[in-house]
Amino acid sequence: MIRLILASSSPRRRELLERAGFEFEVRPSEVEEVPFPDENAEEFARRIARDKALRVAQSADPGALVLGADTVVVRNGEILGKPTDPADAERMLRMLSGYTHRVLTGICLVRAPSTIEAWTHETTFVTFRELAPEEIKSYVASGEPFDKAGGYAIQGLASRYVTRIEGCYFNVVGLPVPLVYDIVKSVSRRVESIAPKS
Repeated sequence: MIRLILASSSPRRRELLERAGFEFEVRPSEVEEVPFPDENAEEFARRIARDKALRVAQSADPGALVLGADTVVVRNGEILGKPTDPADAERMLRMLSGYTHRVLTGICLVRAPSTIEAWTHETTFVTFRELAPEEIKSYVASGEPFDKAGGYAIQGLASRYVTRIEGCYFNVVGLPVPLVYDIVKSVSRRVESIAPKS
């Protein structure tokens, strides 16, 4: 049986995979998540996902499948990562208030030590209702925005602000589970079919 390794420390990605019945182990990768100049959101999310997977695959058992993922929120072309402080979180929420934004998750599946088997991304559109200044301050004070791309958790308190979603809900949480399932299933079958028989 092919081993699956999640190259992420995200508790949300781990929980999503567990709930979907995946058998896997977690090996966080230390990759600097900073966009290159003129790099768009899709390129950035895909690159970070690839770098995470390749970093972990280098030290994994040969043949293991390593899943890398990176989620970003995009509004008016600006990539909104994890807030650096309360003021940054408030700034992001003001940008999202009353508008539709994109949530992108880059996905990369690497067969150790270095073979890229799949490399893609998922996009979901999320619409926020208009937020009052006191709502933004109260939400930031809850502590939920931190360690979340775009400064919010759709599965948490921020669910009350979301009026519409187009695309994969799980993608907004941090991992497009249906896409990952299809990729892992397809790659596993292909790899197993070419594996030498003992």
